[in-house]
Amino acid sequence: MSLPAVGSLVSRRSGLQRLSMVVGLLCLPQRYAWAGGQLEEPLVDSVRTALSSAITNAAPPVPEFQNTESRLQYLRWLGAMSERLKRKKPEWDVRREFLQTVWYESKRAGLDVALVLGLIQVESNFRKFAVSSVGARGYMQVMPFWTRVLGDGDAGKLFHMQTNLRFGCVILRHYLERERGDMFLALGRYNGSRGKAPYPRAVQQARSQWEWRE
Repeated sequence: MSLPAVGSLVSRRSGLQRLSMVVGLLCLPQRYAWAGGQLEEPLVDSVRTALSSAITNAAPPVPEFQNTESRLQYLRWLGAMSERLKRKKPEWDVRREFLQTVWYESKRAGLDVALVLGLIQVESNFRKFAVSSVGARGYMQVMPFWTRVLGDGDAGKLFHMQTNLRFGCVILRHYLERERGDMFLALGRYNGSRGKAPYPRAVQQARSQWEWRE
């Protein structure tokens, strides 16, 4: 049996090294894989005012229900999501508060809760204090300039759970309206990669892990 040529072995080894590198990148925490961020753009006064109002409304994240059945449905959802999130957030009280706030802020902004959870998974891997290479912060990786444009300029507040989730949901809703309901473009704009497929595709794939049907 003839031995393979040295060049063939080197080529094969290089191929394996490249494959190993790709696998390693895929295994990195999501906060490193998606280092993009929202781009600062001029806002007309009416839009800025509306967004600022949506941000500063300080209502606590307490779900309200029209009837008993809707409350029971929420509790069933909370139980199912809590089991899925247990590996990321082992403490029940922390999990419950986080999921309740995600549910509240998603509904408040008219967004699908599974979509928001998928985005959080891709953006920060559920890390409250995640910071990207371009400075995006918190669960939903909100760029600090938003606190100057819509708030008091205190970027440190983006590490507060409800503040971060509120900013993220309001911003994504804004982008969705700006893109006339096109979720692909809205997600790309959220990540600073408008028109490119990898980020929206990753969020939609993560979204499927958080969908819930009774």
